[in-house]
Amino acid sequence: MTASKRALDLGLSLLLAAVLAPLLLVLIALLWATEGRPIFYIAERMKTPQQPFALVKLRTMRPSPPGTEAGVTGGDKSARMSRLHRLLRASRADEIPQLWNVIRGDMSLVGPRPPLRLYVEAFPETYARVLRSRPGVTGLASLRFHAHEERLLAACRSPEETDAVYRRRCVPRKATLDLIYASRRSLCFDLALIGETARRPLQGLFRRGRRGETDHETTP
Repeated sequence: MTASKRALDLGLSLLLAAVLAPLLLVLIALLWATEGRPIFYIAERMKTPQQPFALVKLRTMRPSPPGTEAGVTGGDKSARMSRLHRLLRASRADEIPQLWNVIRGDMSLVGPRPPLRLYVEAFPETYARVLRSRPGVTGLASLRFHAHEERLLAACRSPEETDAVYRRRCVPRKATLDLIYASRRSLCFDLALIGETARRPLQGLFRRGRRGETDHETTP
């Protein structure tokens, strides 16, 4: 990561953290009152093919028994999401705590979404290239492939089907977009992607309200 990209990440993250702090406190209170604890979801993601870190999100799914969580979230887990959970996912407000990961240096504001260890180990050559870029809160693949991935995984009805679809149809497409981003990376490109991300929450809420689909992200 270049010094200028790190400076952009740190400066903008600190600003966003200050601006969004009141909203985050309201969301924490709502989750506490309606869903109970835990409020946050902390899970392992990969910063490099060898280096994990603890990603932080607001919890957007009712907990399952210990040891039963694996893989990405598809339609098989939709029953564990409340209306509030779905709104948080559709607006991406559940990702506000990831600003802490950016401030710590685990993530960038823009880059490939941080993958689970099991997929990094299953596709070592792919992620050796993808994770040359610092994982990001948003990115080219998130913006261009998110809606399609969401539809693909929402149609899955078992963990096995979700995993198979993700491996076969999502990992290669996302990696291609992540590598395109890496080849064109610049501060101007990052700012353009951040600006596009800022416009997406209302679009996501509108789409979610019409379809009632589940998000593709890993279980929070």
